[in-house]
Amino acid sequence: MKVILQQDMPNLGKIGSIVKVRDGYGRNFLIPRGIAVLADEKNTRVLNHQKLLAQSLAAKQKKAAMELAEKIAANAVSFSLKAGEDDRLFGSVTVKDIVDALAQKGIVVERKKLALENPIRELGVFQVAVDLGSSVQGTVQVFVSKQ
Repeated sequence: MKVILQQDMPNLGKIGSIVKVRDGYGRNFLIPRGIAVLADEKNTRVLNHQKLLAQSLAAKQKKAAMELAEKIAANAVSFSLKAGEDDRLFGSVTVKDIVDALAQKGIVVERKKLALENPIRELGVFQVAVDLGSSVQGTVQVFVSKQ
C-alpha cells in the first residue's frame, strides 16, 4: 500500500513523501491516527498542488529577503559615543541599538537575526551579519566614532 505522510516519521520518511508500507500498518496505524493518507489519484494531485504553492511561497520569501539585504547593505549605521583616551567606549553598542537605528531608517529587523556575539566597545568600523531567512545573509556596516 502506498501512503502520503502528513507528519515526519522516523525510519519512514518526511512530510509529503510517498512511501510504500504494509497494508495492515497503513490501514490500522498510519491512516487512523492522521499520520498518513492513502496515495490515491486525488490525494496525489492535492500533494502536487501543495508542493507548487510551497515553492512559489518560498520564491516570494527569498525575493523579499534579497530586497531587504540590499536595503540593509545600502544603509550604514553610525554611532557617536563618548570614549576614553585609548579609544575604548564608556558604554557599548548592542544589538538593540543597531536594530533601533535601522528602524529609524525604515528597515525592520528582528533582534535575534543579527549575529553580534559581544557588544561593540571600541571605536571603528564593524560588519554585523544579518540572517534574513531563506538562506539569505546580509551585512550591516556599523560606524562607531568619538563624540
